[in-house]
Amino acid sequence: MMKIKEMNEDSRPRERLVKFGVENLSDAELFALVIEKGTKKENVIEISNRLINKYSLDGLSECSLKELQEINGIGFAKACQIVALFELNKRHNLSKKPQTFISSAKAVFELMNEKLKDEKQENFIAILLNNRNYLIKEELITKGILDASIIDSREVFKPAIRNSASRIILVHNHPSGDPSPSNEDEEITEKLIESGEILGIKVLDHVIIGKDSYWSWKETKK
Repeated sequence: MMKIKEMNEDSRPRERLVKFGVENLSDAELFALVIEKGTKKENVIEISNRLINKYSLDGLSECSLKELQEINGIGFAKACQIVALFELNKRHNLSKKPQTFISSAKAVFELMNEKLKDEKQENFIAILLNNRNYLIKEELITKGILDASIIDSREVFKPAIRNSASRIILVHNHPSGDPSPSNEDEEITEKLIESGEILGIKVLDHVIIGKDSYWSWKETKK
């Protein structure tokens, strides 16, 4: 293994950045500048190439601190740097585009109706929000008939934790067109509200999309 200091100056990421500009660095070179140091077996560029080739940048951006530390060559410090990198990128992207404010079940219906109205199967989706009710992301949790006994709270809240969401709204569609909740729907809602309280992630509502109409847990339970 050749150490970075032993490489020709034109091959070192920092020197290349200064000489050729940041836009001319490869993904691996940019990533190497973030994680800074290699290991006894691999220099930092080799680690970066291996991680990007194996996991992709998208895959690495979805990894939690714990998951990153399970990757060979990534310790606590490097994992923190990687998480910080992707969080900054996410915030930068959000700052550039108009944010969607979700203020009511009607707003949820307007956001999701076009996407779900022609679906032949039930889609169970978590709408991830920040602490001011601005949309972060929509995440498909399951597709098919909902069953309270097999809904895994961890799978519902994992995207919220990964995306630093403090609130979520549950959404699913009824292909029949009738948005009235089943006993299963109410059981799922209660189960996930309780789980959210334990995790510190508030479940604001559960909205069921029917044919040009909707049902809202929050509005019904007022």
